[in-house]
Amino acid sequence: MSFDPEIACTAFEGVRRIATGPLGDVAPQVRAALDARPNASILILADDDSRRIVVVLRGTVAEVAARMAPVEKGPGRPKLGVVPREVTLLPRHWEWLSAQQGGASVALRRLVEAARKDPRELARSARDGAYRFMSTLAGNLAGFEEATRALYAADRAAFETHIAAWPRDVREHLLTLAEPGFGEPS
Repeated sequence: MSFDPEIACTAFEGVRRIATGPLGDVAPQVRAALDARPNASILILADDDSRRIVVVLRGTVAEVAARMAPVEKGPGRPKLGVVPREVTLLPRHWEWLSAQQGGASVALRRLVEAARKDPRELARSARDGAYRFMSTLAGNLAGFEEATRALYAADRAAFETHIAAWPRDVREHLLTLAEPGFGEPS
């Protein structure tokens, strides 16, 4: 799986945050950390949803940085990041989409963008990303289950209470991820 070198991410060695920023900047820092501590176990997680980012870290810091350099894209829509995929809909859905101004593709993009900006969707997405992070780095810490319940209940005070004793880097990153999730209860 390839990732955009501009994607915001954070690298953790155990429960210690070692780098944060665009992947193109974080990956060489991870390579340097592995050079200093060859047996280190380091995870790179996307800041938007806490999915794990796997990067080829072979070679020197300079080689990793070179691989992370942005790739020039050719002309046309791929330059915008347009990706063709198949969509399966019922005939009535296709009829409605084709009757929309700009056609099916424009209508689908508008619907997706509107859904992405919905405060309930933003809150749900933040809670899910925070939970994914918690499961990855804090699943065995005291108060994990209680913190999870407080997160999904959008109870900030209880959430902060249950994670108060967690390692500082994990706690701080988790609070940043979870913040938008406290706006709307699930």
